[in-house]
Amino acid sequence: MTAIFVLALGALLQGDASALDNDYVRVTRNGAVCASVQAPGCATDRIIVALSNVEVNSLHGTRRMIRGDVAVFGPADSYVQPVGGSYFEVVLKPKRPPVLSPKENIPPEKNAVLHDGARFFVFEERLEPGDTRARHTHSQRVVIQLNATSLQQWPEGGDEVIREMRVDQAAFNEPVIHVVKNVGNRPLRGIVIEFKPEP
Repeated sequence: MTAIFVLALGALLQGDASALDNDYVRVTRNGAVCASVQAPGCATDRIIVALSNVEVNSLHGTRRMIRGDVAVFGPADSYVQPVGGSYFEVVLKPKRPPVLSPKENIPPEKNAVLHDGARFFVFEERLEPGDTRARHTHSQRVVIQLNATSLQQWPEGGDEVIREMRVDQAAFNEPVIHVVKNVGNRPLRGIVIEFKPEP
């Protein structure tokens, strides 16, 4: 049993309960259950999302992260459980169903891409109070909101809806084509890990 596997097992035992678990992803708060690629089901892509100041150590060195920073690890990369603060570990399951996507692909404007991989990308979702994001699409995705605000949404084929953003929680959203307006008094800020449409 390697030292990294022991650390990963310790993280599983010490971390909070699973925040999200479905056929596509497993998200754990304050527990890096997949720090070692030798752990079952962990030789896959993993993303650490910082909710406060944390440090992540790997063979690539020490990464000092602040709230909203992300660290992406590939299927061959191990790391040590982050220390110092709160975070999410997002594990993209290696054996998952085909990704569901809308019939069109219209990238959302006003966001900042943080990582662009072969099968997924990570971006920081941004929208100022009173601002509108024009018609755009999303495939299935994990969303972690960093600010509390209210969004007015017009999903194509559905009714207008007001959504209250839940801070520091992981949600799995289904594919959509919509227009969004920030009707709250704070900027929308979130980290989104979105699967790319199937080839």
